[in-house]
Amino acid sequence: MGIFDVSYRALTIGIILAVTTVAFEGLAITTIAPSIAQQLNGISLYGWIFSAFLLSQILGTMIIGQQIGKIGVYRSFALSIVIFVVGIIIAAASMNMSMMIGGRVFQGFGAGAIVTCVYYSITLSYPDALRTKILAAFSSAYILPALIGPYIAGLLAAYVSWRFVFWLVIPLIALAVLLTLPSFSKLHAGNHSIHKKSHKEGYAILLTIGTGLLLTGLGFIIDWKGIALSFIGLIMMVRPLQKLLPEGTFTVKRGLPATIVSRGLYVACYVATESFVVLALIKVKGLSADLAGLIVAAGALSWSMAAWLQSKWDDKDHGRGRKKRVISGIGIMIIGVSMVIIVVGFERGGIVFAIISQICTGFGIGLANPTTGAIALHHAKSGEEGEISSFLQFVDAFCPGVSMGIGGAMIALSEHFSGGIFMGVLLALCTQLLFVILSFFISFRIVKGRNDV
Repeated sequence: MGIFDVSYRALTIGIILAVTTVAFEGLAITTIAPSIAQQLNGISLYGWIFSAFLLSQILGTMIIGQQIGKIGVYRSFALSIVIFVVGIIIAAASMNMSMMIGGRVFQGFGAGAIVTCVYYSITLSYPDALRTKILAAFSSAYILPALIGPYIAGLLAAYVSWRFVFWLVIPLIALAVLLTLPSFSKLHAGNHSIHKKSHKEGYAILLTIGTGLLLTGLGFIIDWKGIALSFIGLIMMVRPLQKLLPEGTFTVKRGLPATIVSRGLYVACYVATESFVVLALIKVKGLSADLAGLIVAAGALSWSMAAWLQSKWDDKDHGRGRKKRVISGIGIMIIGVSMVIIVVGFERGGIVFAIISQICTGFGIGLANPTTGAIALHHAKSGEEGEISSFLQFVDAFCPGVSMGIGGAMIALSEHFSGGIFMGVLLALCTQLLFVILSFFISFRIVKGRNDV
């Protein structure tokens, strides 16, 4: 039995295509953002092209995660697609930066909601024995966009228009809908948690505002106003995080809370490290942008290979080795990030060493990520599938955003104190190393499922 058997084939292909489309849109924007900001006369609002997407993605993840149990996965997915497409159309037709940011808000909300629906459908549609396989395919769906998305977007922006990058997404998402909606219409959610925990949406909105203030403040942390905004934002985030994450998350309770915290830390490390290593390779090492992109692509390929391997191992040991695979994956990430720091910090850290560092980091997260997803979903009781799914998508969006904000603040501080971009990037990467080391120690508190001791 496999994920491409007749009973699962359409849903599997639809899920992969939906995730690939969302990933392509998210990765391609990195290349075309400078053209967008320049043509729409909005360089001063450049950062909000990304921040608007991130914050609304968190909101979409949490709100739809709570609503799936009430309105069902079919209507939730359909609504998510509509919101995402509306955002694409607004962005593609933008006449000014405010309109673009508004489009990015809709896109982020829709993207977060879509992936939450995908996680939910995996829990309901696939038996535990197949979940690591579909989650490996889920991870692999990011590989092709990571390899070609920015390059294609750059070509379109240079020779046609950046607007076509957005229009290109619509036929892809339409095909994904045709493949997935028939299967989603057959899924029925449990109703045990419909009235469990009220005011979730309000807490999600409050968290989004607090996170926005934090990220805005971190953008000019060298000023007292930035410090004040960051502090206010951090205070605002505490209560919503207590309500929106599993009970025991702040104390890293053994089981699901530890799984969520460990995942959030290593995902934050990976995303931020990839962003800062490109900056370092170009600005510190003097490499061309295309060569830096090829080096980072090595990490994407090794992620795909590790995700495939862990699914084979999981099938062989029937999930008994999941915890060991998570610990091993995070340990390999520590080696990779350490090598990245050596590449940036020492003159003799060459291209080959940089490629090896990316292979290690990518392989580590490829081993850990599908596995922590399967472990978390194994904790879901009837009626809690949407909530568990939203936890996963939430930490995948929230933690990298905060981590990148902290790294950006370090670069700003380094520039302010004449340390230059070299010292700022080095400090940012060292911070990511601390995050993944902390994730490693927390991973020992992970258990396979809710019935384990």
